[in-house]
Amino acid sequence: MGLPGPLKVVVATRLYTPEVGAAAFRLKALVDGLVARGADVEVITTTAPKGSRPFKPTYRLSRWPVLRDAGGNVRGYVQYLSFDIPAFFRLLAARADVVVSEPPPTTGVVVALSSLLRGRPFVYYAADVWTEALSAMDVPDVVKRVLGAVEGFVLRRAATVIAVSEPVALQVARFGVPADRIRVVGNGVDTGVFTPNGPSMAGERPYFVYTGTMSEWQGAGIFIQALPLVRAAFPEVELRFFGQGTDEAHLRALAASAAPGAVHFGGVVAPAEAAAWIRGAAGALVSIKPEQGYDFAKPTKIYAAAGCGTPVIFAGQGDGAAIVAQGGLGTATPYDAGSVAAAMVAVLTDATVGGSQSRESRVQWVLDNASLPASGRVAADAVLGLATR
Repeated sequence: MGLPGPLKVVVATRLYTPEVGAAAFRLKALVDGLVARGADVEVITTTAPKGSRPFKPTYRLSRWPVLRDAGGNVRGYVQYLSFDIPAFFRLLAARADVVVSEPPPTTGVVVALSSLLRGRPFVYYAADVWTEALSAMDVPDVVKRVLGAVEGFVLRRAATVIAVSEPVALQVARFGVPADRIRVVGNGVDTGVFTPNGPSMAGERPYFVYTGTMSEWQGAGIFIQALPLVRAAFPEVELRFFGQGTDEAHLRALAASAAPGAVHFGGVVAPAEAAAWIRGAAGALVSIKPEQGYDFAKPTKIYAAAGCGTPVIFAGQGDGAAIVAQGGLGTATPYDAGSVAAAMVAVLTDATVGGSQSRESRVQWVLDNASLPASGRVAADAVLGLATR
């Protein structure tokens, strides 16, 4: 572009601070990186949920009411469109040199079309590939084909696609996106929040903690199925779930039948509170249901747990399992109740995993490999790189 003065960047996202979620954290890290490099930033997003803490940044923050589901989430295509349709007109009116879009692909279409009409490039921040996620869900093939076409259109129109990992970059490339337009920036957590230093919720009864999204493709029910086997050796151990998602009702029903009174659901909590629960846990639980098209995922809850020094129990296969095993962050185990229970018992018996791990080594790995501010700066460089094209 070669534009004089600071680059004007508009970020369009349905989730933003102070909402709790990986997307909100990721986008704030990007914006912080842009602002630190002198960009003129505006965030077009939704009105924060009731009860949210105040957030007044130095950059422009444009909020608009949105339809939320019963749990207060902007999740589901009706909810997405309640953000996307007004966002189209807000983007047409916005002055920008480049626009950044966060998924879902419906928002990407809105950003792509408005950018085409205004004659400016846009960047798509691909934390995952939605078409792949649908393969784990019971939806009609026609829905998968339509979403695939929509997502492919957005990815191919983007001047740059930011991918959070190499596996996501490979998924993006399959849509026909040239390699020189894909930038891998990594992913991570706020190492100022997810740290071993701070309050801990450790009490008389040992517990394992699951934080974040509960969806079908993650299959967190495997931990509930394993709990009765664990309690045979450690009768007082409990599970604590924090977060929400489409699989929550199923998990609650499973808990009521498999381990009544031993599984607790705490809803969405602030990152600092989640960190306190993680610090006090015997282990943090992460799962990806195998062969559902999502084995490439690297859930940020891995980094959050390790950043607090807490061992991770990962149920599944693929990239997430490899990170846990190779990074010495806990134990990766096959996705079956017996194997998961054995891993949980092993951590309750010896959190150092035979002396091969320590709280300090897990924390250091996250500082070296999964710092969210660092990935935000790399993502900001990818956006600002458009100014030199």
